[in-house]
Amino acid sequence: MTHRNLSARGSQFVDADGQDVRLRGPNIGGWLLMENFITGYAANESFMRAQVRRVLGEDRAARFFERLLTAFYNEADVAFLAEQGFNAVRVNVNYRHLESDAKPFEVIESGFRHLDRAVELGAKHGIYTMIDLHALPGYQNQDWHSDNPTHVDTFWDHPHFQDRVVHLWEAIADRYKDQHWVSGYNLMNEPADATRQRVGPYYDRLVAAVKAVDPDHLIFLDGNTYSTEFEFFEEPQDGVVYALHDYVASGFGRGGPYPGVTDGTYIDRDVVEEKFLKRSEYARRTGTPIVVSEFSPIYFNDEAKDVQRRQILADQLEIYTRYGVSWQSWMYKDLGRQGMVGLRPDTPYRQRFDPFVAKKFRLAADGWGSDEVGPAEITQPVQDLVAREFPDFDPYPFGRFHFVRRLLLNITVAEPLAEEYAELLRGLDDSELDALADSFSFESCQVRESLVDQFKAG
Repeated sequence: MTHRNLSARGSQFVDADGQDVRLRGPNIGGWLLMENFITGYAANESFMRAQVRRVLGEDRAARFFERLLTAFYNEADVAFLAEQGFNAVRVNVNYRHLESDAKPFEVIESGFRHLDRAVELGAKHGIYTMIDLHALPGYQNQDWHSDNPTHVDTFWDHPHFQDRVVHLWEAIADRYKDQHWVSGYNLMNEPADATRQRVGPYYDRLVAAVKAVDPDHLIFLDGNTYSTEFEFFEEPQDGVVYALHDYVASGFGRGGPYPGVTDGTYIDRDVVEEKFLKRSEYARRTGTPIVVSEFSPIYFNDEAKDVQRRQILADQLEIYTRYGVSWQSWMYKDLGRQGMVGLRPDTPYRQRFDPFVAKKFRLAADGWGSDEVGPAEITQPVQDLVAREFPDFDPYPFGRFHFVRRLLLNITVAEPLAEEYAELLRGLDDSELDALADSFSFESCQVRESLVDQFKAG
């Protein structure tokens, strides 16, 4: 029979034959929204791309990125995921592929080419593709992964940005409304509105607009505060799934031992389950499917630490299996810290950029995977100063330490590093640039077998 859309029946997903489906697979992070810790650059994507254009020129920079994106997620990758038994991916998209700030409300037709390819390859290999708008104009949260060059989430303050996202989702829904292997539309990754008043009303508007164009695909909604808060939702809507993110603090770059103390809190398996139950309370109470659309620890390629990280993952997967959770891990491919597959050390890209990545790590310039301290002789006095002078300062979303760290390291230190990254491309000819881009192909990667085996069993 002709395959119809994935749908929800109570707390279960069902396929065209009415059979229960449990979605399992990775996010394709770092691809259609490039992230600094995944592909090795510094700062946020649009700033990095501007530096690369400065060095290479418009045409050669466009050629380099096009080749890299083509290599990063291709048929060999999709075939590998299918062979391992995974049935779903979440593709994280930067709005800049589909619309330009210089020409708002004008959809870029050619910007769909890679997303089209992902959907088509998924259909060919029996893998559902969730389309996730990971970065919105105006920035829906405070971090680099919304391509935010600052720490200010201006999306919530400006109707202009909100109108553009409605228009953009109408175009996306119209394009994929007949694509049955699209699992659904994840309208906004990790909103973070400090007022806790604006996410729900905007979702109501956005869901209505998407359903008017495509009433048949599932819609996935993240909770507020990085998809951890769901109290503002009222009655669940038909065809809407409420997706949570479930990172364990022990699994971060700064994480302590597991079990053990991280950020002053003792964390063990029971605490992990307690946090999951809190975040999934809305879905469980309303009888809608439980979806964890991001989770997973970060690895150090240091067995003493990684054995504990594998235990975090084992505990999470056991919990998810017991509660019938559909999940998307973070993530599929990177330079070897968190992905199912990673670039081999002998690839041209790793050979050229590994020293740069080591410098980033030493300076804690990335907001993900570092110890978030870097040169303590500089950062600690600043942290102490702010704590001493402003003892009641507790900014949304994660408090003083994260606020200072973000501005001091993830912006102030990261921006000159982004220039340094681009300079490493200076003087390379087209064949050398091609070799760097092709380093991201599946054929140039090694599989993190222990991680894949854990996910396959979960």
